[in-house]
Amino acid sequence: MSEEKALTAASRIQGLVDENSFVELGASVTARNTDFNTGAEETPSDGVVTGHGTIDGNLVFVFAQEPSVLGGSIGEMHAKKILRIYEQALAVGAPVIGLLDSTGIRLLESYDAIEALGSVLAKASEASGVIPQIMAVFGNCGGGLSALLSLADFTYMTDDAKVYFNSPSAITGNKDTDTSSYEFRSTKAGGVDGTGSEADVLGAIRTLVPVLPGSNIEEGCVDDCTDDLNRAADIAGAAYENAADVFTEISDNKQFIAVKAAYAPCMACGFIKLDGITVGAFGNNVKKDDDKLDGRLCPMGLKKAADFVKFCDAFDIPLLSLVNVEGFKTTIHAEASMASAAAEFINAYSGASVPKVSVIAKAYTSAALLMGTHSTGADIVYAFTDADMGTLPADQASKIAGISAADYQAKLGGADNAARRGYVDRFVNAADIRKYLIDAFEVLFTKKVDEAYRKHVTK
Repeated sequence: MSEEKALTAASRIQGLVDENSFVELGASVTARNTDFNTGAEETPSDGVVTGHGTIDGNLVFVFAQEPSVLGGSIGEMHAKKILRIYEQALAVGAPVIGLLDSTGIRLLESYDAIEALGSVLAKASEASGVIPQIMAVFGNCGGGLSALLSLADFTYMTDDAKVYFNSPSAITGNKDTDTSSYEFRSTKAGGVDGTGSEADVLGAIRTLVPVLPGSNIEEGCVDDCTDDLNRAADIAGAAYENAADVFTEISDNKQFIAVKAAYAPCMACGFIKLDGITVGAFGNNVKKDDDKLDGRLCPMGLKKAADFVKFCDAFDIPLLSLVNVEGFKTTIHAEASMASAAAEFINAYSGASVPKVSVIAKAYTSAALLMGTHSTGADIVYAFTDADMGTLPADQASKIAGISAADYQAKLGGADNAARRGYVDRFVNAADIRKYLIDAFEVLFTKKVDEAYRKHVTK
């Protein structure tokens, strides 16, 4: 590719991978279509730069669309280059990273272009759960190509990028909503993990890749730990408000990599390290100054957590759940999908064969079941020393049962009674929770589960 036309795609790749590590493949490929005199226009690399490199020493395969060549549109040879990258990544077990900037289907290649896009989407589906897939949008990503973002495990957008299945102007009755913007795609559609400048997006991917395994046969991701294993955690115990703050405090070097943070903020999901072991952490937020975050589970939060659990289980990443629930959202909108969302999460969590540890701050109603208990598959259940548990708060339960609140709490409610019945394995001071979690995941590191045969759940 000429220096002039290589600038955008090549510079993005160079900003992503380790210095001097990128090896371009298929640089001589050009478009084959000559209809309508398209052969007269140069199509260097057919509008997509492909190859492999490293991120923090980890092998990755990358394709970057070049918008200055036919708008970065997908044609027959463009797609074949992307497919080749996927095939190589699957063969050696390494993530695929796509840097998207495309006008979509190359219209002048007609059915060849449509079939080409279909082959890319099918290959991405084949790779799902086998190798991590990360996509980032730097310009346009529309139509059928946007489905590639949903097939990927993680997606990022620059502040000015546009993602759409249908153009905002083509949506019936739409006047004021930019459905292609990051704000809509992240908060409403829930398909984007982060945004920022080009440098921010590339930096986010560079941070993410080292905490992920290269493939599903690596049995998770383990690195050396440089943090103090016995470091005290500065946590408010059961009184915490933001799960992400807890995850940050307990993680090695206090690093928490959040996913889809702008979507369903009632649920925090992301990756931490405990003694070098990558752990998938999720928990609900209960900031009291925000009516939307009141310790109640919502369908969007459960869906977000279910998808996260499925990814972690597919790649042998252990799970940590932080339980601080008072019940379920009680709105008409939530009621319409709450049961199906709860079922989806239960299928994901109870079916996950990886090590699962939960920490209880507050656990009321059947909502607590969804966040990780022995009955739904948690291997070890800790509780903060000031944790609160019960079917309902004592003042509410006592009115229904017809006994005093004090009697109900003494005999039926509270974390102590739950522990006596074997539902809590150990009470832990908040300051010590990091070292107990490190111990738990090390004990469970070799966990193996013989699973009954089935292709997949039906719901």
